[in-house]
Amino acid sequence: MAATQEQGVPKRTLTLFDAITMIVGLIVGAGIFGTPSIVAGAVQSESVLVALWIAGGVFSIIGALCYGELATAFPSAGGEYHFLQRAFGRSLAFLYGWARMTVIVAGSIAVFAYLFGDYMTRVINLGPYSSPIWAALVVGVLTIVNYVGIREGKATQNVFTVLEVGGLVLIVVAGLFLAPEPAAVAPAAAGSGQPWYFGAGIGSAMVFVLFTYGGWNDAAYISAEVQNPNRNMVRALLIAISVVAALYVLVNLAYLKGLGYDAMSRSDAVAADLLKATWGVTGEKVISVMIAIAALTSVNGSIIVGARSNYALGRDWPALGFLGRWDEASGSPRTAMVVQGVIALALVAFGATLNAGFKGLVEYSLPVFWGFFMLVGIALFVLRAKEPNTPRPFRVPGYPVIPAIFVAMCGYLLYSSLAYHGKHAMVGLGVLVVGAVVMVLTRRTPAVQPAGRS
Repeated sequence: MAATQEQGVPKRTLTLFDAITMIVGLIVGAGIFGTPSIVAGAVQSESVLVALWIAGGVFSIIGALCYGELATAFPSAGGEYHFLQRAFGRSLAFLYGWARMTVIVAGSIAVFAYLFGDYMTRVINLGPYSSPIWAALVVGVLTIVNYVGIREGKATQNVFTVLEVGGLVLIVVAGLFLAPEPAAVAPAAAGSGQPWYFGAGIGSAMVFVLFTYGGWNDAAYISAEVQNPNRNMVRALLIAISVVAALYVLVNLAYLKGLGYDAMSRSDAVAADLLKATWGVTGEKVISVMIAIAALTSVNGSIIVGARSNYALGRDWPALGFLGRWDEASGSPRTAMVVQGVIALALVAFGATLNAGFKGLVEYSLPVFWGFFMLVGIALFVLRAKEPNTPRPFRVPGYPVIPAIFVAMCGYLLYSSLAYHGKHAMVGLGVLVVGAVVMVLTRRTPAVQPAGRS
């Protein structure tokens, strides 16, 4: 059986600093260098733009409070998969595990790898398929690094995180203090004429704002490996999100001051354009390398946490039992990591074939992500009712209002992702339907030891 084939279980090797840097690295990455111009183009207002980035930080903190309760009450390498299994049963948990393996995490790895390729191409162009070639290389190399072991993976993450935060600080200094006055640019064409709070702008923009803040929820997957989790999980989440929110607001203010609103909203590489305006071609090259490093951080972090949800799926479903093996020597689920790398490479090829690029690959995962995110919020209510006697070292303040706000916002973003990004989103939903078919074909196989009990 799958459970007896594993060679070990997760160990508590991650310090508070490790957890904070890993969460910061999961959040800060491709998004903040690719989405600000998309958000600016959607809302057409400086004040609304800044307000949305502040709101994104507030929403992320609300979500982190909910996850803090779940992660400290039910620590598991299965993370959200484990929460959903306890709250709703095996079938829904399987669909979520499948979605993470094929859409959510693999999609994120492909997105960040693709952006790494876009910016590295500005430094070293490998030809007409330069971006996907660079993307495939980074997926392969970082999968190998993390295959070697968690020590190598977390050390790589810590170094990348320090460098990418340094890149954001460089953007803030350049935009707020060093950039020349932006040249006048003809204003963009007017939108539908509806107020932003009624039109597609706010919903579409928030989808990308919260994609950029995304990643903090993946802290749930390291809850079984963090030292003193009852104290450190919530601290790590709140410190990391607060740091990131402050950086994001400052970075957007730097883009606005250094480029002007209209140039910012039209840019397809806003950070590179800002540094080029400040320091010429040299600045453009420097920031391109920094952005590539930021994308590497997100790829590496996603590889670490994504393999752990695949591991949990393999432990509970014998048909996928090859995923549920934990390698004692490396401190990682090696087979699950390799499978994840193969799927991410397939998505890189998908992006190159359809010319979907960064934006299309983001849209691919949106409805699946927000749908299950909403269910995790609902799971907090369900588990309070089903398991009232389970020790909860941390409880969400303001219950039930705070979790209800989180669930409602997830529902709104699920609607927005379907209403405004439906074309690519349907592909992700189609993959989920395939997962349902796989589940039906394997559900008669008896369950093994649940992944969260180790």
